[in-house]
Amino acid sequence: METDDIIGAVAGCLSTAAFLPQAWQIWKSRSARDVSWAMYAVLIAGVGLWIVYGLRRGALPLVLTNGVILVLALVILAMKRRFGD
Repeated sequence: METDDIIGAVAGCLSTAAFLPQAWQIWKSRSARDVSWAMYAVLIAGVGLWIVYGLRRGALPLVLTNGVILVLALVILAMKRRFGD
């Protein structure tokens, strides 16, 4: 594995893992009051564009990483809706 591939893999793992503490905190506290709808809307739009870019470039790691981020972001928004503001 080349250095660039290792850097990309670590970056993808860290970017994806960054959402896990937020999701866990919401689930544990049953509160999503401080989660911003606007921030997640912008994030989802950006992640969606990264997926399109990755598909167009044939970059499967980019597509997979952003796909997981998209799912986690949608789960967080679903919990925000469920647990209310």
